[in-house]
Amino acid sequence: MKIMVETSARHIHVTKEVFATLFGADATLTKKKDLSQPGQFACAEKVKVVGPKGEMMMSILGPERSATQVEVALTDARKLGIAAPVRESGDIAGTPGCKLVGPVGECEIECGVIAAKRHIHLTPEAAAEFGVTDKQIVSVKVGESTGRATTFGDVVVRVSPSYAPAMHIDTDESNAAGLSGTVDGEVIL
Repeated sequence: MKIMVETSARHIHVTKEVFATLFGADATLTKKKDLSQPGQFACAEKVKVVGPKGEMMMSILGPERSATQVEVALTDARKLGIAAPVRESGDIAGTPGCKLVGPVGECEIECGVIAAKRHIHLTPEAAAEFGVTDKQIVSVKVGESTGRATTFGDVVVRVSPSYAPAMHIDTDESNAAGLSGTVDGEVIL
């Protein structure tokens, strides 16, 4: 069973309130390009993420969310000096926070910095075809053509009618397998 594998670089999801603090009360997200997941898009706006040891600019992904979340690779987390745990997107309780700096303001978030757990998005129909269920853990083999074939374990399946089939890994994981662009992965149950 093949799945498209995409590399998800460091980024931030913001609430309406945090966005207003960083960019101004009348500012709105500016769509730069659509992403593979329906309704998701990369924005023109960038935010400086500041940790105890360093800082880096990150793109905002839209639309706005109910909680602000910073997604980094573990290499990024070390550069920032933040002990980011590996978590599923949205599971931010008890995670470290950071300082966010925009063009018109800044704010401290108490929690929300994570290294996203590698995952597969599937519609219910695609999950049935693959023979998997929501929250099931699978493995995915990639990189056979790169000379760095890698099998990623602990890949969580996420099922929703609002998803499009795709696997997401971070830049550290992509670099380990020598991947560039989108590639096909083989799902192993």
